Amino acid sequence: MSQTLDNGIHLIDSGYVRAGLAAFYLLIEGKNAAVIDTGTNRSAPGLLAALAEHDLGADDVAYVIPTHVHLDHAGGAGELMRRFPKARLVVHPRGARHLIDPSKLMAGVRDVYGAEAAERSFGTLVPVPAERVIEAPDNFTLCLHERELRFLDTPGHARHHFCVVDERSGSIFTGDTFGISYREFDTERGAFILPTTTPVQFEPDLLHASIDRLLTYRPHQLLLTHFGRVTEIARLAADMHTLIDAFADLGRSVKDAGRERHRLLVDGQRRILLPRLRAHGCRLSDAEIESLLHGDYELNAQGIAFGSTVRLCSELNCIRR
Repeated sequence: MSQTLDNGIHLIDSGYVRAGLAAFYLLIEGKNAAVIDTGTNRSAPGLLAALAEHDLGADDVAYVIPTHVHLDHAGGAGELMRRFPKARLVVHPRGARHLIDPSKLMAGVRDVYGAEAAERSFGTLVPVPAERVIEAPDNFTLCLHERELRFLDTPGHARHHFCVVDERSGSIFTGDTFGISYREFDTERGAFILPTTTPVQFEPDLLHASIDRLLTYRPHQLLLTHFGRVTEIARLAADMHTLIDAFADLGRSVKDAGRERHRLLVDGQRRILLPRLRAHGCRLSDAEIESLLHGDYELNAQGIAFGSTVRLCSELNCIRR
């Protein structure tokens, strides 16, 4: 499924896990195209179809730009580079080596998901030739035809994360920095948002700072990977700040729970989010909400466990960079 937004921006559903969970974006300027985030290896056919709809082919893709190297965002990078021979891969300096040689990246994903689930979800990662990689540090810019894109280092979700500012459209492609906003939770009050704290680099203080930095650009819209466009930016940013603190407090509250810690972190997220969803006007049943958020609860719990440790270390000035 693809959806035309505005200013040459097109949303493509990656098909990862279910419809409406993970998007990536096709940005078209003249006869040039950039792909922001990639989905997985299995996302390529949807992208090729979207290119064809706009009379573009493989040689018209100039850049493939994963916001960070988690595989729902970058798992298809190598496959797309194989299909788009003139494209350059633009990636955070901390993530480049993992897409050039994805063996350690895949090993880490197997540790999180299990070997069978990792293979089923992501397949075999395709390495990207080093000579085709552009590393994009903080405030790096490049032009798509005559359209400038600016790259902001935005740690907090991951240390290998950047967001992409497109001043032409007043948009920021936020990857996971600005959290998750599933369209199923939209009500007459607007969008609902929550942080994504997947393992293993959730750092609450840095995530607060990254969100605040995005707001300084006064964007017209934020384009999330999970999922789509949001425009009520000030309210959603305030909600993100509140929930980042709530998740960090939850992590600290169960830091000594031993084997029960993961279960308590999952249950704690439910206790935090369900009342907020009801106050937001969500009419889905508890079972429907659980179906939509169960995977996030499980992954977030691992990140919250890490983030609470980082916060404790930060208070003792012992974070290791």
